[in-house]
Amino acid sequence: MLYEKLAEEFAMQISAGRLQPGDRLPSVRHLARQRALSISTVVAALRTLESRGMVEARPQSGYYVRRRPARMAEVQMPAAAPAAGPVDVGVSRRLVQVLRTNEAPGMVPLGSALPAPELQLGPRLNRLYAGIARRRPGLLAGSSHSDLNEAPLLHAITRRALEWGCPLAPEELVVTNSCTEAMTLCLRAVTRPGDTVAVESPTYYLMLQLLEAMGLRALEIPTHPVTGVSLDALELATRRPAAEGGVRACLLIPNGANPLGSVMPDAAKAKLAALLAARDVALIEDDIYGDICFGGARPRPIHAFDTSGNTMLCTSFSKTVSPGLRVGFVAAGRRAADVELQKTLTSGKTNPLTQHVIAGLMESRGFDLHLRALRRRFAEQIARTRDAVARHFPAETRVTDPQGGFVLWLELPPGVDGTALHRRAAREGIAFVPGELFSAGGQYRNCLRLACGRPWSPTLEDAVRRLGRLVTG
Repeated sequence: MLYEKLAEEFAMQISAGRLQPGDRLPSVRHLARQRALSISTVVAALRTLESRGMVEARPQSGYYVRRRPARMAEVQMPAAAPAAGPVDVGVSRRLVQVLRTNEAPGMVPLGSALPAPELQLGPRLNRLYAGIARRRPGLLAGSSHSDLNEAPLLHAITRRALEWGCPLAPEELVVTNSCTEAMTLCLRAVTRPGDTVAVESPTYYLMLQLLEAMGLRALEIPTHPVTGVSLDALELATRRPAAEGGVRACLLIPNGANPLGSVMPDAAKAKLAALLAARDVALIEDDIYGDICFGGARPRPIHAFDTSGNTMLCTSFSKTVSPGLRVGFVAAGRRAADVELQKTLTSGKTNPLTQHVIAGLMESRGFDLHLRALRRRFAEQIARTRDAVARHFPAETRVTDPQGGFVLWLELPPGVDGTALHRRAAREGIAFVPGELFSAGGQYRNCLRLACGRPWSPTLEDAVRRLGRLVTG
């Protein structure tokens, strides 16, 4: 759409700092003449930027760039060194308590990274289920431990992966019940209890839970909030062979990392793939946010740069279609047979009816339109939340400017304890996740993650205002 292209152009100018807070944008009529566009197209572009919280309309004056909080500085860890050594993981008890508190009735949902129900595709899925069940009544009558993949879904996945610039071979694919199961199968295929797995720092707490459950140790690698994991630190961390107690595998989120929202540049992805392949360190890549990154073209996974089969690409449709769908997949490279064996031994075949449903959805003409709208909505919700943080939190607060996903990472003023803040916020009915749960070593105690999966509302505005008051109090 023409208005989306114009809005994206101005958004990039603002994000790059070439348009500063307070700068006046060219008038509607000037832009229409300059770009040979209709006035309605220009107005639609400016309103899109306004809905994202990037510009504001001033009566009788025009559109101006809004004040936005400063981009978060690099994560406060040595830039070229990993943590002192691997550590045992012990986050599950604390995490379960936090999640139970966050899911209590009446809590304002700034905790769970889930898309709002109105952004999911429930009605369309219901129609697809009904139609496929009617046409293919025998789908659920087959074996649960043979032919793990349904051909229509393999075709849909491989075709779409070509559009990402990431060719996938059908024989390397294993359909799973979720991205979590995909990562679990990969870890089981390449590690044994006591092994060391390198992770981003901070990283998604579920990954730490998986390591804890499997008796694996975590080595935290410093991660930049824009460009992702430090390659220098990872190079240092992987010098020691796994057989001598070194890193056995890496578990990373290169596109739209949770919680930082970073996206690794292509050159860094290629270098990382070559480094780990040369050192025989398995890479498990979580690409669940790849389809909801904001930089124009969909970022390519690391798997696209790996010619050795060392990278195992994991994803699902829980963030883009529905959390309840429970369909994901892993492109396991040269370890496909090992991953398939683990799938057969643990859960068997993913529901074949659901495989056909997601295949039909992916092949439909409206799926790309849905993803485009979803990216626009998440970008808007992130911008609204960042703007509210800028207005209601202490001036010393730092906040990420995510390139993908729909969460924000906040670094609070020194001395503010995120876990203690969570207890106070819960009493006021406000959910979030304290920063220390994103670290195996208990770092980031003065940080927190806010989820931005819900459309902006007065309720969310009030919750951010009250949370900022708790920080200052």
